[in-house]
Amino acid sequence: MTVDSPSLRVAVDIGGTFTDLVLVADEQVIRTGKVLTTPNDPSQAVADGIHQLLGNLDYAAVTEIVHGTTLVSNALIERKGAVTALITTEGFRDVLESGREQRYDLYDLFLEMPSPLVPRRRRMGLRERILADGSIDTPLDVDDVRALVSTIDDDVTAVAVCLLHSYRNSAHEEIVRDVLNEMSPETSVAISSEVSPEVGEYERVSTTAANAYGLPVVDRYLGTLEQRLDASGIKAPIRIMLSTGGLASTEVARRFPVRLLESGPAAGVLSAGYLGGADTNRPVLAFDMGGTTAKAALIEDGEPLLASEMEAARVYRFTRGSGLPIRVPVMDMIEIGAGGGSIARVGTFGLPKVGPDSASSDPGPVAYGLGGESPTVTDADLVLGYLDPDYFLGGSMRLDLDKAREALGALGTAMGLDAEETAAAVHRVVNENMASAARMHAIEAGRDIRRYTLVATGGAGPVHAWGVARALGLNSLIFPPRAGVASAFGMLTAPTSFEFARSLPAPLAETRWKEVDDVLGLMEEEGRHQLTLSNVEAVEVLVSADVRYEGQGEAITIELGSELESDPAAHVRRRFEEEYLVLYGSHPTDVDPEVLTWRLRVAGDRPAPDIAADVGTRDSEALRGHRRMWFSETDQFVDCAVFDRYALPPGFRLEGPAVVEERESTVVIGPGGSATISDNGTIEVEIE
Repeated sequence: MTVDSPSLRVAVDIGGTFTDLVLVADEQVIRTGKVLTTPNDPSQAVADGIHQLLGNLDYAAVTEIVHGTTLVSNALIERKGAVTALITTEGFRDVLESGREQRYDLYDLFLEMPSPLVPRRRRMGLRERILADGSIDTPLDVDDVRALVSTIDDDVTAVAVCLLHSYRNSAHEEIVRDVLNEMSPETSVAISSEVSPEVGEYERVSTTAANAYGLPVVDRYLGTLEQRLDASGIKAPIRIMLSTGGLASTEVARRFPVRLLESGPAAGVLSAGYLGGADTNRPVLAFDMGGTTAKAALIEDGEPLLASEMEAARVYRFTRGSGLPIRVPVMDMIEIGAGGGSIARVGTFGLPKVGPDSASSDPGPVAYGLGGESPTVTDADLVLGYLDPDYFLGGSMRLDLDKAREALGALGTAMGLDAEETAAAVHRVVNENMASAARMHAIEAGRDIRRYTLVATGGAGPVHAWGVARALGLNSLIFPPRAGVASAFGMLTAPTSFEFARSLPAPLAETRWKEVDDVLGLMEEEGRHQLTLSNVEAVEVLVSADVRYEGQGEAITIELGSELESDPAAHVRRRFEEEYLVLYGSHPTDVDPEVLTWRLRVAGDRPAPDIAADVGTRDSEALRGHRRMWFSETDQFVDCAVFDRYALPPGFRLEGPAVVEERESTVVIGPGGSATISDNGTIEVEIE
């Protein structure tokens, strides 16, 4: 397609192995790209990838760049953030280390908790006290603040400020911030009343510390990226994907880096919802498997389920409670297993174990031929016949089948298996582990996973989706076009939006509705201002609240629409009891609800790009040939048809076992699967 239109948008998703790119012109996808991620300077891969993607097009015609990144998440995991100090209320500086009372493993005598981002020597207390109702018990002396700031080490580049009950009254935190800006203007400052104004001292201080820890990291990265793009003639604004699936300006990203923690994975969920369930409102299980990790999320009525908290930098990757609590709005996702680059080894009792460590892009899987020596999931998929060594990334990167087979053979020696048997064991273990985690995630959300349609995205997602769906007992699968760059595409479907929260804990019967109205009004005003910074007009305002029965430890978030009804107490009670009934099957009648936190989301229009502009356009034979592939249903290699996705017209039907190849990924359909090509190029599979 020749591009004459000046309306070009570029999406970029930085993954652990590849950086994915998508280019749209007049809301039609016209080009996609993949380049190896450059871990030491991710902006280099972004700039190189954009140059390759645009080619001879006019760089000045680019009107927007949307971007997702794991930069903040990696900084927390690798402890490569800013040298950070913490200022809190006198007597509370150890909240960051004492944490909660719970132990995530009651029987582990050598339990390891996540180390705090701020060591004790850089945690300081101020003499001041605000009470839970927002009244001031002990006033703050500005001279005390100045004296304390003067003692902060010279190497500190970021400060987190988290004073007691500042979610009800932010005055003291604002004074501390102003003094820091005056005395140390080069130091980045995060205050909890802006970052996470919610109840829960440990969660609030942990979130604020993490935000401060990432401030200089994000600022440096965005500055470098802006310089690289500006030097190449690209003047378009950059929009950053937030963990909720909304886009924000770089100014917002620089202020709230903690909101970028699930940036890339959130885009994958958006893509799955847009391509798999938006039109039909069918329940969707989004399954996104890339080079490093795999994640899953539940989507109802075209909208992903949201959560108000997540964990980062877990000591044990899949163990809840072993990470740093981050209380910001986020898509309710679960990391459910390995990625294509995850390393396979012999585990306990001589059985295969996969991950959590990854070969990443450097040195990568053995088959890449870039120096990797440990066999990975990609190597196993290649040996099993799912991948064509001569058509990886559309033929731009050749895989070494012999090296992959040799590495898996060496691994299998310890288990008494040959290379093919080892590859099958690795593939089966990955699928079963991911299915088990997805099933538990659905149970915890009060959903029956068997009702869902699995939508597979990511470079490795379409390869493993068949096995995961069979293990879950699902009846249908959807494979969108260009699944390998679906996260990047998902960013192009995202609205510019922002979420706010403010805790005003009170029994429902005693809630001061004037105060609630004032708080919601202020949040909406700020939200509209944030969207204005991105030249976007707000078209959607959604209110929700965290509610629980008095005496309970956990609250559930209920949606309340665009505004509260004329009888707000009855409105909240009705919605709470409805949602409580869905989750737990019954609700008590002799206990009153209490509201902890009010939430508000402001969003602009949702773009609607077409991902399948070139589907079925190749004038060639759809059947490319045959090759042998292994399937668990037969426990042996069978002859399979290989199809060219770009030559499959709408309405085309095929029967499994088969594979459908495209540049960014490979779709695997096992025995008993029946597939149809939809009008937009989606492959819809029914399982017997």
